[in-house]
Amino acid sequence: MMIRLIPKVFFNRMEEGLDLFVSGLGFTVLYRDDDLAVVGRDGAKAYVVESPEYAAKDRPEIAIETDTIEQSFQEISARRPDLLHPNLPRVTMRPWGALEFSVLDKTHVCVVFRQWPAERA
Repeated sequence: MMIRLIPKVFFNRMEEGLDLFVSGLGFTVLYRDDDLAVVGRDGAKAYVVESPEYAAKDRPEIAIETDTIEQSFQEISARRPDLLHPNLPRVTMRPWGALEFSVLDKTHVCVVFRQWPAERA
């Protein structure tokens, strides 16, 4: 049984990743060394990795599914409105039937928050 997929996100500097996940999205640092931080909140986790080489190769889009999208939006927009993605800065019903909003950090890592209707979850 597969339980969870945990992305590894590369940044030039560790502080850039922690700014997004901890300061911006309210994650907690669960582990940290010189090149790796494991961050988590509720059931979501990510590995923040300092690697200029790989950061230059990939700026990912990550989706977080939630069942409290309005609460997540209110919290993030109050804490860090500068992170709201200019193309999806508010909770919006998407053509595929999910409610979504997005954040985009200064390194161009995009995090999409998504809530599916109860019958599709």
